[in-house]
Amino acid sequence: MRKVLLAAVIAATGLSTAAYAGGKKIGVSWASFQEERWKIDEAAMKAAIEAAGDTYISADAQSSSEKQLNDVDALISQGANVLIINAWDKDAIGPAVDKAAAEGIPVIGYDRLIEDNRTFYLTFDNIGVGKIIATEVMKAKPAGNYAIIKGDPGDPNAGFLLQGMMSVIGDAVKAGTIKIVGESFSDGWKPENAQKNMEQILTANNNAVDAVLAENDGMAGGAAAALAAQGLTVPLGGQDGDLAAINRVARGTQTVSVWKDSRALGKAAGEIAAALGEGTALDKIEGAVKFSDGAKKVEMNAILLTPTALTRETLNLAIDGGHITKAEACEGALADVAACK
Repeated sequence: MRKVLLAAVIAATGLSTAAYAGGKKIGVSWASFQEERWKIDEAAMKAAIEAAGDTYISADAQSSSEKQLNDVDALISQGANVLIINAWDKDAIGPAVDKAAAEGIPVIGYDRLIEDNRTFYLTFDNIGVGKIIATEVMKAKPAGNYAIIKGDPGDPNAGFLLQGMMSVIGDAVKAGTIKIVGESFSDGWKPENAQKNMEQILTANNNAVDAVLAENDGMAGGAAAALAAQGLTVPLGGQDGDLAAINRVARGTQTVSVWKDSRALGKAAGEIAAALGEGTALDKIEGAVKFSDGAKKVEMNAILLTPTALTRETLNLAIDGGHITKAEACEGALADVAACK
């Protein structure tokens, strides 16, 4: 379940729009726009929605569960035929799903799990992302003191990422070769909160931290700032393919950024929304599989796309893919970064 075949990914991101009648309104409720990636998601999503002849309408909840519920109400009032919800809080969003269901409006849970079988779950394999982060950091530092900088406690992805990480380092932790000397949630996935958490972990351990697993690139940036303030550079992982993180990989201050091509995810969301808007059942979406890895083990229809590890050896993938320019990626790069030569 945690690995999706490439064929399924291609199917998910290559749905034909020829059969869609169009003319529907697709309402999108965004949790927050603090990470740069959401604008990339939105552009791809909007393009796919408009290509199907549908109309994109949206709202930004600005990191507020209450505002997100009001936003969904407003989108329904504006005539949304399908809802795409990037939930701020997995539990607080429940009433919005109830209202959509009562109105007969299909819901896509976008990137963040809404554990309700009335929604279609579309994301990347976040357990797999956690595995990649831990695997690459462990290659660089197979033993020693580890810190884990987790995301927001209200986001299921924080748990999925940790699950993936622990599946890689768990045996070493049990054996005592890796010691977790600090593990903290960072409210709102905010870099400044991650930096404070990293500072506190460093203080508590007299700077004896050998590696850091951060659950996204923004927080990896906060952790990197805390480490740099103490004159430290240690193996550090993150995810999202943020441009600054890719450059940190080239500079040697971040070990890996797991790139989840937001263009593919946004495009898939727009195309799935078009299919749902024309009456396609959740379990008939092309490429859909069954997912039940949430806390409540609710079986849902889902598509989980495959992420890509960006390391010093593979930075060319993001450059060749048009995600970042060579100049942006390679400013101040170490001499052994092949993509920057």
